[in-house]
Amino acid sequence: MSDTSSTLRIVWIYPDLLSTYGDRGNVLILRRRAELRGIPTEVVRVHSSDPVPEEGDVYLLGGGEDRPQILAAQRLRADGGLKRAAERGAVVFAVCAGYQIIGETYGDDQNNPLPGVGILDVRSGRGDTRAVGEIVADVDPALGVGRITGFENHQGRTAIGPAARPLSTTVRGVGNDGTTEGAYQGTVIGTYLHGPALPRNPALADLLLRWRVGEIPPLPPSWGERLHEERLAAAL
Repeated sequence: MSDTSSTLRIVWIYPDLLSTYGDRGNVLILRRRAELRGIPTEVVRVHSSDPVPEEGDVYLLGGGEDRPQILAAQRLRADGGLKRAAERGAVVFAVCAGYQIIGETYGDDQNNPLPGVGILDVRSGRGDTRAVGEIVADVDPALGVGRITGFENHQGRTAIGPAARPLSTTVRGVGNDGTTEGAYQGTVIGTYLHGPALPRNPALADLLLRWRVGEIPPLPPSWGERLHEERLAAAL
């Protein structure tokens, strides 16, 4: 997809396993910001018993508890559809547990390493303490997003390999390791930010749209931008 006349297919991966802390909001706001620009959309909900379609444009994964996370990773690896979609250039946005399982490895509840989907060069394990609270981070300037905010609730610690780059540098909170937050590689993004992340950070939602449809016109400031500024002010 490279224009605003074709239908944007938003694929919501495993809402029955990976949808904690209101991560469905990422689906809703991405669809809304596309349609406000006249871009027709289709949301495809893929449950864990369903095959993952390879012809989607944007794939969204949310957070989940330890056991659902393991099941989701196993099924995504066996299915192969998400990996093939990413290899052909689809956009992937994954949050928390979803972030960990799209990496090379992640840790189970005993911190035993398990294989991930392998579309993002990161490796995650469990830290000694849990990261809970507001997080603020400055996104890599190359992405043109600026400062983002969200809520984190995880015990993960994530190391970024040479093929990926940190999504952002932490201003407040833990993120990957207390220094960086999230990672990206091509058009694949992983982050620990709940909130949900895209409603709280409209510029991040627009980045995903630009990656798939090209340049898009700006929208007038609305509640999303106000929410972003309010949460930044409250967190700092």
